Amino acid sequence: MSGGPVTISQSYIAGHWHSDAGDRTHFLLDPDTGNHVGDLVPATLNCVGAAIAAANQALVDWSVSSRPVRAGILQAMIDGIAARQDAFAQTISQEIGSPIDFARKAQVGAAINHLHAIRDALLSNEEDAPLADDAQHRVRYEPVGVAGLITPWNWPLNQVVLKVGAALAAGCTVVLKPSEYSTRTALLFAEVMAKLDLPPGVFNLIVGDDKTGMALVSDPGVAVVSFTGSSKAGSSVASTAAARFARTSMELGGKSPNLVFADCDLENALRQGLAHCFRNSGQSCNAASRMLVERSVYEQAVELAGQIANQVRVGRPSEEGPHLGPLVNQRQFQRVQTYLSEGLTSGARLLAGGPGRPSGFETGFYVRPTVFADAEPENRLFQEEIFGPVLTMTPFDDEDQAISLANASDYGLAAYVQTSCANRADRVSRRLRAGMVQVNGTSRAPGAPFGGYKASGNGREAGLWGIRAFQEIKSISGSRVFTTPS
Repeated sequence: MSGGPVTISQSYIAGHWHSDAGDRTHFLLDPDTGNHVGDLVPATLNCVGAAIAAANQALVDWSVSSRPVRAGILQAMIDGIAARQDAFAQTISQEIGSPIDFARKAQVGAAINHLHAIRDALLSNEEDAPLADDAQHRVRYEPVGVAGLITPWNWPLNQVVLKVGAALAAGCTVVLKPSEYSTRTALLFAEVMAKLDLPPGVFNLIVGDDKTGMALVSDPGVAVVSFTGSSKAGSSVASTAAARFARTSMELGGKSPNLVFADCDLENALRQGLAHCFRNSGQSCNAASRMLVERSVYEQAVELAGQIANQVRVGRPSEEGPHLGPLVNQRQFQRVQTYLSEGLTSGARLLAGGPGRPSGFETGFYVRPTVFADAEPENRLFQEEIFGPVLTMTPFDDEDQAISLANASDYGLAAYVQTSCANRADRVSRRLRAGMVQVNGTSRAPGAPFGGYKASGNGREAGLWGIRAFQEIKSISGSRVFTTPS
């Protein structure tokens, strides 16, 4: 980042910028250098309350706005982000350490694609339709109310638009609280929103930390909470919201298995598998971080994994080309280093990487892309979400054992299956306790539901599923026959 440290304290409420900052300060460090580049000062409780009040006032009209109006806003959001695509990419790259090409194509590109899918789902699905072609009975989808949205730093624009886009499409008004580590990206998004033809109070943003987020979650003026973050934090958010029966949607952690059967294209599966694990420097909740390999090809896979991992390049965020950047902050760097050190004494076999920074990087939060083989199911490396470029490999003897190992986790977000047998792919996919399964590297379709089982949360995001998370279901019988009050 260029220039001296900046102070981030402005919130966006009811169509205006506010600097009602509190007495807490968070120091922000450049992931590339570790240098102090800014301070975030969370909004006060009064500021949080003002944003919620503004959203409730705007809800009266926005909740009954037409689908074309809401779709028009979504399209304007798409256009506004596209017009500032490079500014978003540069901000994301500087703020969280994402390599600039990845920031442009994946970080910003995914956000735009999700907005397209939400807009299309809004226009192609009725909000008031007969039940099973029964003219006397219909089902309505109505907005829950004011939505409190808490987003993470690892996909800072993508997660914002998934929640904001879906909530606005559903007819809700929103109060967004982004991560303190990616607030500049969210403020740039707020600048886009400020230029749209939105009534004041439909979109609001408050800057802050976990305490700010809990103030949002606990406020009775918030009817639905959508949270993305760790399972531990999600449990606290869900229990706080449940105390007043507020609707919640939780997109939490993951420890996703990648099942590699002997009949697959092994080299392709290994290359895709390591890419799925290391993408975004391993800082993705659906990272394929546990590779389970059929024993007959296990040693061959182990050799390939080591070779491929040692070819992965680490580089500066500003550098063009495909490479991994640093982790987001000092806390995350130290967390991953602890796991890497423990891995050396756990009985697992180190194939690539390990503790310490990569060669040529003396400062910043850079981690060596790492692969451990022979990870036992009780090993912390196998069980816990590391959130860094760290892959474990474990052998299995047959299909049943592969599924058992895959499901031997508190998490259930994503799973990956590599096999040339279509029947096996279907059979295994059905038995995996995960919300998303990708076979042989096939990408999810636009608008496909994103979310998981168990400690990975509840509810779904993206497309129609994301919109429905912000809507109540109302059953009305007889209204098409008895059209006048009795």
